[in-house]
Amino acid sequence: MSTLITPTGGFMRGAQLCCILLALCALLLAGCSSQNLRADVDPSSNLAEMSSFYVQRLPADTRGVEKLIAAELLSLGKRASHGDTSTVDPEVDAIVTYIDKWMWDITMYMIELRVEIRDPDTRYILASGESYRTSLVRKNPEEMVKEVIAEIMNEAEGL
Repeated sequence: MSTLITPTGGFMRGAQLCCILLALCALLLAGCSSQNLRADVDPSSNLAEMSSFYVQRLPADTRGVEKLIAAELLSLGKRASHGDTSTVDPEVDAIVTYIDKWMWDITMYMIELRVEIRDPDTRYILASGESYRTSLVRKNPEEMVKEVIAEIMNEAEGL
């Protein structure tokens, strides 16, 4: 049986040492897993009445996140299109912009997604939502888009 001499001069048995090491590992791993989901909606906006959205592609995006956001809005019964700034339909109720951040941990994964729903004329932010997920609690991009849009819509319903 292994023993360890403690700073106070006592002895610690193998089982005690193992329990302490397991507790330390659990604490360290808990610090590595973090997630945050939130949404803010301007009380003067009425997202429930908005039926058409244009998702503006982030110029640096090569992963098609704008298509995922548009598809999620379509699944909610909204009209949604996507593309570059120059192709905005003047008849849309809102423009959707986003920022996606990716991280490497064995594979690339989306660590953060921020979505903003804007007035098409003034570009004022009517609603925004964000999901932040570290590697241990990661989700695929489709799931992150779904949870951010759902959080925005749920927050809008609560007004």
